This record gives sequence, C-alpha cells and structure tokens, in this order.
Amino acid sequence: MNFKYIHVGSLIQRKVLENGLSLSFLCKTFNCSEKEVSDMYTAETLDTEILLIWSKLLGYDFFRIYSEHLILYSPQTRVNTKDSEKVTIQKKKGEFRKNIYTRGMIEFILESLELGEKQYKEVLQVYGIPSSTLNKWMDKYKKIKD
Repeated sequence: MNFKYIHVGSLIQRKVLENGLSLSFLCKTFNCSEKEVSDMYTAETLDTEILLIWSKLLGYDFFRIYSEHLILYSPQTRVNTKDSEKVTIQKKKGEFRKNIYTRGMIEFILESLELGEKQYKEVLQVYGIPSSTLNKWMDKYKKIKD
C-alpha cells in the first residue's frame, strides 16, 4: 500500500469486492443511486461521516491509513507565540515514537528497501527510525518470509 498518495475511493471499492457486497445493498445503506456509489469509488477523498459509515460497513478502519500517512510524512510543527510570530519546532530525528508503526507500515518500509526505491540511510533519515529498530524489523520479517 502506498501511504504517501491515498485514493480512498479505490481502497473502498477493493474492500467491497473482497466482502462481496451488492450494489443494491450499498444503495439502500447510503440511500443513494448506483451512480453516487460509483462516484464514491472514483473519489480521491470522502466526507468523514461517509468514510465512517464505510469503515463500519466494511469492518475496516480507513482513518488508520491517514494516521499512518501522518506518522510517515508529517511536516514540522508550527506554534504561534504571544507576539504572533510563528516558531518552528524542530522534531529531532532521533526522537522515535515506540509502537506506532503498524505491520502494514513496516512492510511498506521494508518493501521500499527490497525494491531499491529507498536506500537504508534514506529510510533512517526520512522516517526518523533508529537503525537498531530497522535492523530488528529486517531480521524479524525476513525470517517470517523465509
């Protein structure tokens, strides 16, 4: 899964096909036409209330995908001071947030290494992961694949 560019409509369509839900059932659930359901499949983003209904209906947390995106690609934080000048808080690269990486995110990172999309040092810099943690992931998930 690509966590950088999220097209939630296609993800929903894939889950609908996996679960085998009929179009008529979806139309009744959302009280809409077949075209409107089809439009949801092609939409890159959806309203949060609609996304919440899809999450409940399909038993999958679509909001987690956005959380994973924030973890991997969050920008520096800005804070307003009393003088209303903006101050940037530097996030230290060594500041690792334990237990926030899901299995899917770990697989995404390791796959980008395997396919040569990113170099080892680049992964450490971009995602702020300690080298010891990345090495543990590589050892642990390599054993599972073998």
